Amino acid sequence: MTEVEVKKTQESLQDRLAQVVELLQRQRVVEDLTHRQEGHHHDLVENLVHRQNLVELQRKLDDLHSADVAYILEALPLDDRLTVWQLVKAERDGDILLEVSDSVRETLIADMDDHELLAAAKEMDADELADLAPELPRDVVHELMETLDAQQRERVRSALSYDEEQVGALMDFEMVTIREDVSLEVVLRYLRRLKELPGHTDKLFVVDYDGILKGVLPIKRLLVNDPEKRVADVMADDPVVFHPEEDAYDAAQAFERYDLVSAPVVDKNGRLIGRLTIDEMVDLIREESETEVLNMAGLREEEDIFASVWRSLRNRWAWLAINLITAFVASRVIGLFEGSIEKLVALAALMPIVAGIGGNSGNQTITMIVRAMALDQVSPGNTSRLMRKELAVALINGLVWGGVIGVVAYLLYGSWSLGVVMTAAMTLNLLLAALMGVLIPMTLARLGRDPAMGASVMITAMTDSGGFFIFLGLATIFLL
Repeated sequence: MTEVEVKKTQESLQDRLAQVVELLQRQRVVEDLTHRQEGHHHDLVENLVHRQNLVELQRKLDDLHSADVAYILEALPLDDRLTVWQLVKAERDGDILLEVSDSVRETLIADMDDHELLAAAKEMDADELADLAPELPRDVVHELMETLDAQQRERVRSALSYDEEQVGALMDFEMVTIREDVSLEVVLRYLRRLKELPGHTDKLFVVDYDGILKGVLPIKRLLVNDPEKRVADVMADDPVVFHPEEDAYDAAQAFERYDLVSAPVVDKNGRLIGRLTIDEMVDLIREESETEVLNMAGLREEEDIFASVWRSLRNRWAWLAINLITAFVASRVIGLFEGSIEKLVALAALMPIVAGIGGNSGNQTITMIVRAMALDQVSPGNTSRLMRKELAVALINGLVWGGVIGVVAYLLYGSWSLGVVMTAAMTLNLLLAALMGVLIPMTLARLGRDPAMGASVMITAMTDSGGFFIFLGLATIFLL
């Protein structure tokens, strides 16, 4: 899809969201007006207008893709969201529940009774059920499992047995398998008898009679080769394979590296048990990116933008409390040099510059390190080299930009010694920022935590307190 097509699609979606919002507003206005009216036909008029708006709104929703309906639901306040959700056709509930964010899904599930949840879940495949099951009430999950056949039940249990960050939790069980000793003509006849191919089928999986994976047959090879050839002569016998215990994010990186659309998942004996598809990998990468952004800001979980005040407070308070403590520490550092500031008022005007530039530089370093760690580019063998490189960058930036602000300080206050102190303080704080920018995520990783967790808050705390101490300390020593 070209950039222009993407833009048109987004504009169209925005237009439809605006239309839904307009219909909801119109409904509220009409209801308010009819409530103020008196007369025998009041209830009838209100009912007709109400029904007309809902019918028009439902018609618009029916024309939208499930992902677009999910987008609209996420963009609406809770009351409007539930109004729209009630208008979605029951057979689409499952698809939409899988598309919305976790926080919004929770509000939708809370609005559904057990019968509605069972009806929505029955339309899902095993891998989709495994995604949704942890968020459903236990009695609903138990009843749902009872309605599945033995194969589906085993598949759901298999997917649920893996951690959500493992390949096994994301694998799809719907795939086409063939034997290596048949001709391509036989394969083509077999495919024609199928009602449809599973989504993202770019290759067929070649297995023996024990289910052991022997290779893959790309669809493009199937179509361009002589139908009389055997599968064994055309297939690729060295495909990229994954094991269910592997890290899902590593698999996503492999999909990007090797331009994969689908890939087999095999157990320790080499038996084919499922496949990974590009749609799951794209979703995973997007979720990882969102989580990393939230963690950098110190948010504990994904937050519904229209969540209750209490829920938002609960999500945000922890790192705000930590930030308050670090801000208090920074204020006490300043308090240590109250006498110096009283003697030289210019210090009060200049010290935020040192801390602010240090914080920005530290955030740049920490972002690069967290990204490199996510891509597995950081190892014990290159840590020291990485540290030296970041310190060198910080030293040059400190001398250049510290020199600039030093000249500005000289021009403003007529003191060359103040300019030198400003340059030195800037350089030292940028070196501190670089050091902490490398050490903080690496320390978090060694402790088994997400390297991005609160990194922005911590680096800002270090550069603020350190910057104030370095600048005011140097000023006290050399200027007073």
